[in-house]
Amino acid sequence: MRLAERMSRLGTETAFEVLARARALEAAGHEIIHLEIGEPDFDTPEFIRKAAQKAMDSGYTHYTPSAGLPEVRQVVAEHLSKKVGVTYKAENIVITPGAKPVMFLSILALIETGDEVIYPNPGFPIYESAVNFVGGKAVPYPLEEADGFKMGGEKLKRLVTDKTRMLILNFPHNPTGAVMGRKELEEVFEVIKNRDIWVLSDEIYSRILYGGKHVSIASFPGMAERTIVLDGMSKAYAMTGWRLGFGAMPEALAQAVTKLAINDFSCTSAFSQKAVEAALTGPQDEVDKMVAEFKSRRDLIVAGLKEIPRLSVTVPEGAFYVFPSIKDFGKSSKETADYLLEKAGVACLSGTAFGKFGEGYIRFSYANSQKNIRRALEKIKTALAKF
Repeated sequence: MRLAERMSRLGTETAFEVLARARALEAAGHEIIHLEIGEPDFDTPEFIRKAAQKAMDSGYTHYTPSAGLPEVRQVVAEHLSKKVGVTYKAENIVITPGAKPVMFLSILALIETGDEVIYPNPGFPIYESAVNFVGGKAVPYPLEEADGFKMGGEKLKRLVTDKTRMLILNFPHNPTGAVMGRKELEEVFEVIKNRDIWVLSDEIYSRILYGGKHVSIASFPGMAERTIVLDGMSKAYAMTGWRLGFGAMPEALAQAVTKLAINDFSCTSAFSQKAVEAALTGPQDEVDKMVAEFKSRRDLIVAGLKEIPRLSVTVPEGAFYVFPSIKDFGKSSKETADYLLEKAGVACLSGTAFGKFGEGYIRFSYANSQKNIRRALEKIKTALAKF
């Protein structure tokens, strides 16, 4: 079959491939501990589920405006205004089936053939994939352990050219768990403030912080007018399967993204949007409990990994991933991840699943029970001693 040439530029997410391999091993009778998938292991809070059920029973089973229900866009605008520190209106918000459409449609609306987009590497693989797909040039910003996996002004300055059209930020960061505070973001701001550069700020993990307060570059002077804030329900509210995301952006861009939405998915399901409304206006105690549990798991897995000879661990400040270095083993990231799956029964991801600068690292998701994490640590330690 002959596919369009652009399909050759499209990447994928290795996490789902590893999950499929792990499930196959389980089906063959092997015990597998899942530390590969980036999904909270908690149930969606009951009051959110009930809100969706009530909405269905009340007739929210039809088309909605493509940008989202007006009352839900208003709720999202108020929520992000408080969290980001920028005054958003409903007209700035587009609600999408998952957060990826915010990313993809924004890039599609803004990036011309040959435009350069600077993105974090290691980082979420769809950034590079989406830029390449639309004909842009994906320019990696190498995140280094020595810098705490954070961006710095000097290195960014060397990457920026007259062709740079967009910078992608993601903090708390997948896969490292790094967080950029105001001081680090000020360095980035100083580099781009006088340039015609858009920022796509992926803040999907912004509620999962283990200290301090979330800071968005959109809150810096003049940046709201050229920043797309990407957020959604998957991580903070354990709603991955609901596919609910939203973006905040200048009104003119929101109109362009809405036009693309009309041509793509028409709209996000009506009853699920009412679940967004309930989640953002309802009690937040279950989110807080989940984050507290993730912090306990973070402390547990970091302490356990530090006891394993030849592993180097940077303590994550947010999200629910840890990204240890396996460089002292003299093996590639993929070899190590495959070995741990096949010999230890622990599913994790190669650092290269997040780009070439992830070589020498592996990612563990600690979105699993403390009991399973302890068991996984025992298996990892035993297996690596023979590696």
